[in-house]
This record gives sequence, C-alpha cells and structure tokens, in this order.
Amino acid sequence: MLVIVGYLIVMGSVFGGFALSGGHLAALFQPLELLMIGGAALGAFFVGNNGKAIKATLGALPTLFKGSRYTKELYMELMSLLFDVLSKVRKEGLMSIEGDIDKPSDSPLFSKYPMVLEDHHIVEFMTDYLRLMVSGNMDAFQIENLMDNEIDTHHQEGHVPAHCIAKLGDGLPAFGIVAAVMGVVHTMESVGIPPSELGMLIAHALVGTFLGILLAYGFVGPLASLLEQKLEESTKMFQCVKVTLLASLNGYAPALAVEFGRKVLYSTERPSFSELEDHIKKSKSK
Repeated sequence: MLVIVGYLIVMGSVFGGFALSGGHLAALFQPLELLMIGGAALGAFFVGNNGKAIKATLGALPTLFKGSRYTKELYMELMSLLFDVLSKVRKEGLMSIEGDIDKPSDSPLFSKYPMVLEDHHIVEFMTDYLRLMVSGNMDAFQIENLMDNEIDTHHQEGHVPAHCIAKLGDGLPAFGIVAAVMGVVHTMESVGIPPSELGMLIAHALVGTFLGILLAYGFVGPLASLLEQKLEESTKMFQCVKVTLLASLNGYAPALAVEFGRKVLYSTERPSFSELEDHIKKSKSK
C-alpha cells in the first residue's frame, strides 16, 4: 500500500508542479519514448540475468505491494513454538520430538502456530537443526557455523532480486538519453519544417531524458531499497531461531533460551518480557 501512496506522491509532485508552472501535460505523453526506454530496459534485464535470477525477481515483485508480515505477533508465535519444543525436549528427551519435526504440519506442537507454519523456509530451518540435535553428536560450535553458512546463503539468494532491480534502475537514465538522442536525430532530419513544429520535436526528444530519470529514481530504484529491507526482516527470523537453539544446546532452560532469541529482534517488533511470558502462558492453555 505504501508503494502506491509513494508513487502517487511522486507523480503528483512532478506532474502537478509542471502543470502549476504553466506546462502542458499533454506534451509529456510520449508513448514511443516509453516504448524505447521500457523495451530497452526489459531487454537488457533478460540479457544480464540468468533464468534463476529472472524467476526470483519476478516472484519478488508482488511482495513489494504487500505490508510486512514480520510483526510482533509472528515473533511471539515463533518464540512460543520454540519454547514448547524445547520444553518437551527437556521433559521427555530429544527423541520425543522426532515425530514433530518429521511432519510439522501434522504435529500438535506446530499446528498451534499457523502463522509460523505458513513460512516453510523458517519451519525447514528449525526442523533441520532440531533433527541434527536429535540424531547427531555435533557440538554447539559446529551447529553455529553451519547455521551461519545457511543464513548467509539465504541472504545471498534473497539479495538477487534487489540487485537485479537496482541494476535495472541504474540503466534507465542511460536509456532515457538513448531515447532523447533518437528524438534529436529525428529533429535534425526535419530541420526544414517551421520553427514551431521543430520546437515540438525538440520538446518530445527531451521528454526521453526526463522519463528515464523519473522512472529510475522515482519508481524502480526505491523498489530495490524496499526489497533489501524485506530481506533483512526475513533474515532476523532465522537469527532468532539460531540464537534460541544454540542457547538450549549450551544448557540454558527453555525460558532463558527464548529470552536469548527475543533479544536479537528489532526493537520495533520485539515483544517485552512480560508480553512474551503472557503469550506463552496462553499458548499452554490451548
């Protein structure tokens, strides 16, 4: 929603200011200039990226128009789930959660937290390391190193769409210049026409530069920044799981282990100690 609001502000400010200064908006409507700029940018996008990057970028675009799903409620569900799992391990042993981590969707523990279950990436991350804890003799340092490597891989993969869109935005001013040059060429070959018509051709040519810069810095560039922010938010969930499980491996009680995870969250979404405690108590009563 904020993306749409931002776009409306950009267009209102630019085109409104132009109209208020006495400019004619009809002169800015140049579909052929948009065709040259947009078509060239799209072609360069396909040339400069492989199939995986293109698919990831196209898949990431719809998420830009949705609000963040990483809310305080989601984090409280995540930490309540971790508390329940670690409490079961502490009471009944590691083998007691084998059925839960093999089929999380059928697990009574995981089913209590549908918001977490919707994110198959975080569920897979959590269950994979719980499975290692159940079946292996790895110490906390080995698991931490493996977790760091996986989180880095997740971050690198998530950075691909942002990088592709940023590069696309960087190229738009240059394609605007290309469209303007083509307009100048057309103007120069029409030097025999009356000055009034010649002035119109020059104005049309300059619109290409204007559109390239506006699209780059007003529309496409901000999307890359937004994708970066969404990536950082998604990475924070993995870090919360990592810190909580490592604290448990190092011998801390479930309540303290979850507190470790709470501390790594951003302050805007981090629940207070009492809020998390109340949420865990409510989840127990379900």
